[in-house]
Amino acid sequence: MGKKQLWLVIAGLLMLNCLTVAYFLSRDTEASGGSETVATIGSQEITRQDWLHELETRYGKDVLKEMVDQKVVQELADKYHIKAADSEVDREYRLLQATNNSFNQKNFPSEKKWKEQIKNSLLLEEILTKDAIVSEKEIKNYYEKNKDLYNVPEAYRLSHIVVKTKQEAEKTLKELKQGSSFQALAMERSIDEFSANEGGNIGYITSEDELYPSSYITTAKKLKKGAYGGPIKTDQGYAIVKLEGKISGKTYSFKEVKNQIRRQIALEQMNTPASAEPLWEAAKVDWFYGNTKQEQ
Repeated sequence: MGKKQLWLVIAGLLMLNCLTVAYFLSRDTEASGGSETVATIGSQEITRQDWLHELETRYGKDVLKEMVDQKVVQELADKYHIKAADSEVDREYRLLQATNNSFNQKNFPSEKKWKEQIKNSLLLEEILTKDAIVSEKEIKNYYEKNKDLYNVPEAYRLSHIVVKTKQEAEKTLKELKQGSSFQALAMERSIDEFSANEGGNIGYITSEDELYPSSYITTAKKLKKGAYGGPIKTDQGYAIVKLEGKISGKTYSFKEVKNQIRRQIALEQMNTPASAEPLWEAAKVDWFYGNTKQEQ
């Protein structure tokens, strides 16, 4: 998946999160009549109804547009009998895991949600390029020139605890061996504030990752899932790393990525962004904000 497609997935997820929040808030509002006070400022108050009205004013159109886009893709995919193969969805998900070192932190969506977004993105690309003609030679040449794009590197999902001195690291190791929680100790004493708030979780990293010492990977390769090792000398001090999971490296063959390359070349030739908006008219969209042609 290219950078543009990745950003589309992330943007879709952000919209989906906004929608989820609005949905549950609206359910609560229906139950309470919307008069519940959510904040007081001296003698003034803000009700849940006021709050939801402001959310709708600021984000309502974007959230509704995201919902419409998803339904447009589903509608036209059914109309044209277009499907996204599970193997393609799995490949894109695997690549995202291996190349996004903040992936799988607790505030990230579940695997199911990620795959739903990836599937929607693939269906959209298929719809946009369904009539495009790309020669076998073009596809093969692209693959030969860009083989590295279809290599999923071996990746390790790690957590770490970073402390200032080796003595502190040895003390932390001792406490871990005595049964203390790695997550709790990371939140309590790790000086890496970003990961400390996540219980030490730093996501998936590879041997090519420049954010962390290569010794992290060297140590991780010796660990079983759930085990920890160290201390490791870092620029900040000393680290203890824990192996949370692993993705084996994989190289995808031409046959496996042929269709993906066809779509990519077609989109570039058409100079068409991977957006559902041009498809609204074909799907006969009529929405709250007016004429679709004017809105687009």
